[in-house]
Amino acid sequence: MNDDSVLQLVNHLSSYLGAQIQVQRRIAAYGARREIAEIKEKLAVNPRRLELYGFKVYSQGDEDGIIEEIFNRLGICVGTFCEIGVENGLECNSLYLIHKGWRGCWLEGNSKQQEPIISKFSSLLLNHRLAVAIGYVTPQNINQAVADVLQGISINYEELDFLSIDIDGMDIYLLEAINFRPKVICIEYNAKFPPPVHKKPVFDPECIWRQTDYMGASLVALVESASQLGYVLVCTNICGANAFFVRADLVNDAFDTSLRVKELYNPCRYHLIADLYYHDAGHPADFGPYVDLI
Repeated sequence: MNDDSVLQLVNHLSSYLGAQIQVQRRIAAYGARREIAEIKEKLAVNPRRLELYGFKVYSQGDEDGIIEEIFNRLGICVGTFCEIGVENGLECNSLYLIHKGWRGCWLEGNSKQQEPIISKFSSLLLNHRLAVAIGYVTPQNINQAVADVLQGISINYEELDFLSIDIDGMDIYLLEAINFRPKVICIEYNAKFPPPVHKKPVFDPECIWRQTDYMGASLVALVESASQLGYVLVCTNICGANAFFVRADLVNDAFDTSLRVKELYNPCRYHLIADLYYHDAGHPADFGPYVDLI
């Protein structure tokens, strides 16, 4: 077999293996969707379970739908937000809110994301639908950082409707440090530790997530900290990534407050995050000019 034949064979094998990988990823994606449907079917015995309303527009998993339903129950159609940890902004918990008329800010620690964010979302920045600050948010600077960036688009941070925190590690310390009281908080939890396990990482100002399961506080630890601030746990999402809290004075009969933490807990189901397979089961996220957002 000459060199040309070997090269041709290698190319054929590479194409075949690539096609098989795509098929398997597509099967996994649709399998994840079936599993989500089965989980929701079991939860449907309680129509107030917020997981039933979950769906993805720009969020990592089903957070977009859960956030929408929480604010529906609070009677809030359009509001303000602050999201801490957005990477390039195309997979986050507030871009869908912007599409619905909300205004707010993003705080992102990775300076490499500054140019992609400014380039992609320039129209939102120009019309003051969005403000962006690049720099690490810490327990020491969170209140001033949020106040300053929101002030730039004439939003009072003390009247904020929604706060989302996802910094892959020290999230609980940011939560404990806030001196403002948004109506709803979404924050990442470490589903490795089910209730009643109370786990809180030692504070590390240099913490960087290393793609392992050492990543943040357990749900019980977050509930304890949030309750001290006056918040009630109302939901976790199906894949076991984010917890949702509503300010206690706003919780109404639309929420099932009889559910205990262990009943609201969802275990690690990271394989259900649809974006793991988006290249084969859908289109990658993007943003461009829309008539209603100009």
